[in-house]
Amino acid sequence: MYTTEFKLPVSNKEFLAAELFLHRKSCLCLITSVVEMTTPNKTPPGADPKQLERTGTVREIGSQAVWSLSSCKPGFGVDQLRDDNLETYWQSDGSQPHLVNIQFRRKTTVKTLCIYADYKSDESYTPSKISVRVGNNFHNLQEIRQLELVEPSGWIHVPLTDTHKKPIRTFMIQIAVLANHQNGRDTHMRQIKVYTPVEESSIGKFPRCTTIDFMMYRSIR
Repeated sequence: MYTTEFKLPVSNKEFLAAELFLHRKSCLCLITSVVEMTTPNKTPPGADPKQLERTGTVREIGSQAVWSLSSCKPGFGVDQLRDDNLETYWQSDGSQPHLVNIQFRRKTTVKTLCIYADYKSDESYTPSKISVRVGNNFHNLQEIRQLELVEPSGWIHVPLTDTHKKPIRTFMIQIAVLANHQNGRDTHMRQIKVYTPVEESSIGKFPRCTTIDFMMYRSIR
C-alpha cells in the first residue's frame, strides 16, 4: 500500500507567525517553571487540637493559667485569644516583640503548644517568626523553640520538650512574635491552646479479668 504526503505551501508571513508563537510559548513555560521553583513552601497546618483531646492522652490547661499581653487594642485581647472562636483574634498595639505571657500558680508539666494563625485573613498581621520561652518568672526565661512561619493557615503545633524529649515542667511560658509577614508592625493571633500529658492511673495498668472465678469475688457480699 502506498501513501502520498501532500504539503500545502506556506507563505513567509505565516511561517514567521508560527515561529514567533512557538518562541513565546517556550518562554512562558520557562518563566512558569522559574516561578514554581522560587515560590517558598507554606507552613503545613497541623491537626485540630480537639483531635488530640479525643485521644485521651493530653488535656488543655490554659484555664489554669494567668494570661497577660504586652499590648492589645480594646476588644482584641486575652478573651478573644481564648474564646474557641477562630473568627476572633488578639491584635497587638505597640512595638515588637509582641508578647503573650502564660503563668501557672505551680510548676506544671506542659507537652504541646497549639497556635492558630491565618495568613489569608490577616496578611501583614500574620507572625513570620515566633520565639517560645520558658522559666520560673520574667527574669529567667530561656528560649527553647524558634519558628519560621511561611504564610501559615491553620493550627501550628509546637512541642515543648527537653533534651531527652520529655515534656517540660515550668511556671511560665512566653510566646514572643519577633516579626510579621511583609514587615507588618502589629500582629494577629487567633487562638492558643496549652496541653499537658494525661498520666495513666495505677488502677488502669492492671489487666482486666473476666473469668467466672474472678467475677465471683469481684465484690464484697
